[in-house]
Amino acid sequence: MAKLTMVQGINLALHQEMERDGDVLVMGEDVGMDEGVFRVTAGLLAKYGSKRVIDTPLAEGAIIGTAIGMALAGLRPVCEMQFSGFSYLMVAQLEGHASRYRQRTQDRWTCPLVVRMPYGAGVRALEHHSESREHLYSTIPGVKVILPSGPRNARALLAAAIRDPDPVVFMEPKRSYRAFREEVPDEPETMEIGKSQLVEEGDDVTVVTWGAMMRPTLEGIELLRKSRGLKVDLIDLLTMTPMDSDTIVASVKKTGRCVVVQEAPKSVSISSEIVARINDEALMYLEAPVKRVTTWDTCTPYFGREMMYLPSPPRIAAAIEETLAF
Repeated sequence: MAKLTMVQGINLALHQEMERDGDVLVMGEDVGMDEGVFRVTAGLLAKYGSKRVIDTPLAEGAIIGTAIGMALAGLRPVCEMQFSGFSYLMVAQLEGHASRYRQRTQDRWTCPLVVRMPYGAGVRALEHHSESREHLYSTIPGVKVILPSGPRNARALLAAAIRDPDPVVFMEPKRSYRAFREEVPDEPETMEIGKSQLVEEGDDVTVVTWGAMMRPTLEGIELLRKSRGLKVDLIDLLTMTPMDSDTIVASVKKTGRCVVVQEAPKSVSISSEIVARINDEALMYLEAPVKRVTTWDTCTPYFGREMMYLPSPPRIAAAIEETLAF
């Protein structure tokens, strides 16, 4: 079992899915000759050729519009948006068509396509390269939204997304692309979409996070484990929609306390939805208000200040302390 980075894990999923199914193809800006801005598509053009690895014009709406036609014709396109900040130009096609085919045709047609996009701050990028907008795509009925946190679950969830019959938005935390390695099985592996992962088990407090926030959250928990022997139910959400609220609610009923950590701004966000679901199903079990650790309701600042903007391990540890002390 090799130790891979997230970039290598995603690349492995693309190679294995293209080998497994001749209908899978990759398309996007610079995905062929240049092998992607972050080299996620390395080796694909050489192995599968230009009919299955397609360099497109700089036209995000045209990329997904073409992919919708391909999906309806029986192919399995995997589209790359070069950065999530450019992806909004394709929303009309995603919301107006891809998300609606199952309902529009009363289940006779589905639209099996994946939209991959690197997202998030922490790599000293420019404006429109650092946002975390998973909540925007999570409001579109008919679209599944996935944010992996590590190399192994990125590989397994991308493979599951490619095999899924409906459109999937797959957001990759580029801060985690090469930040660490994990053991990833050589043989193909998938994970269930819509199922979160219990990373640690404990009964003091529930902590929910996803994507690039998993690493600083683990560090924040470790700070408290050393100082007070904290035992945490740590939930990696993995899929924003459909959300695995059953696991969150069951954990909160056990611990009575919850902290949610996200990279996105606070208002009208995934953390807001988690708080609402806890209030719906576990309000009377709470011993403290649900605490949220987020960025602020502003655009991501330029790289000189972005690390002050992002939730840090001390901020996360302080929020858990406050929740425990309530």
